[in-house]
Amino acid sequence: MSKWTEIRDAVVDTLNVDVITDEMKNQLTTNILTNGIPAVEAVADKFTAQLQEQAKTETGWNMLRDKVVLPLVINGAIWAIKYALNKTVPTTTQQ
Repeated sequence: MSKWTEIRDAVVDTLNVDVITDEMKNQLTTNILTNGIPAVEAVADKFTAQLQEQAKTETGWNMLRDKVVLPLVINGAIWAIKYALNKTVPTTTQQ
């Protein structure tokens, strides 16, 4: 077998979980919120900044697309995902 096949099989075996608990789901959601979303936001910020910089040389619909539409769609999608995931994470209250 090739090295790739061994790695793939090891990952599949590791992810083969018989029972998925609420704790596992909460940990995954928390990890996405604390690690995944900030990384995606950093990439999106850089990408939208480049789009808006390029919009300065565009005219017509291309300028509107680069300056407003694409940044709005990108940031809106990230916000919606973040909002939905935050709603699913249980809050702990200390009294």
